[in-house]
Amino acid sequence: MCLMSCEWKSWKIIKIQKMTKESISNHLLELRTRLLKVIILFGILVIVGIPFASEIYSFVAAPLISLLPDGSSMIATEVASPFMAPIKLVIYIALLFSMPWLFYQTWIFISPGLYKSEKRFTAPLMLSTIILFFSGAGFAFFIVCPIIFKFFIGMAPDSIQVMTDISQYLSFIFKLVFAFGIAFEIPIATILIVNSGMVSKASLIRARPYLIVLFLVIGMLLTPPDIFSQLFLAIPMWILFEVGILFSRNKLSLIHI
Repeated sequence: MCLMSCEWKSWKIIKIQKMTKESISNHLLELRTRLLKVIILFGILVIVGIPFASEIYSFVAAPLISLLPDGSSMIATEVASPFMAPIKLVIYIALLFSMPWLFYQTWIFISPGLYKSEKRFTAPLMLSTIILFFSGAGFAFFIVCPIIFKFFIGMAPDSIQVMTDISQYLSFIFKLVFAFGIAFEIPIATILIVNSGMVSKASLIRARPYLIVLFLVIGMLLTPPDIFSQLFLAIPMWILFEVGILFSRNKLSLIHI
């Protein structure tokens, strides 16, 4: 009897282990499928965008070109720059516009393992993440960049002709847009750390002066080396932090709700 019981337990353990391995394999296969869908969309966007690379670059360069003095233009200081700079821009834009699809595929992958309450919290959070990132990128490109370019060009001495390199301009724009996109995620990060119980709302409010200094340092590290770009990033980060504080709730209050 004891022998039969031991055999039954061994068989049960082997069956559980086999089911666990199959479950992990299925999850890995599904993860691969989701990633392939993201890569396929990214590839399609690149292929579709390459024939229009010059037009796309002209659109991105318009905020600077419209402010250049008469007789000035953008230049290419490297042999391959006229070809590579527009192609790089297409890749950056394809990567940017693949992000919502990546978030959607991530949501489909993780949602079966979430409770209903977690789904109600996670779905709006992921949607807000996408909206805030593109809002930050749009704010940088359509509002911050023209102001910065106008100031820089206006401060150039009369003896200097402004002629920006196309590769350097692309690098400048990408850093600025990406930095603002990430910075606009601060409300999401604030809500997450407060609602998860990692830090209390009161502690963040008390740490406000130190966080403002931190925002200035982040602005210095993520943006090009000029005070205006840094302030244009640090001030919205502070405002968005206050928005996150406003909408965040402590973990205990969420449990009672």
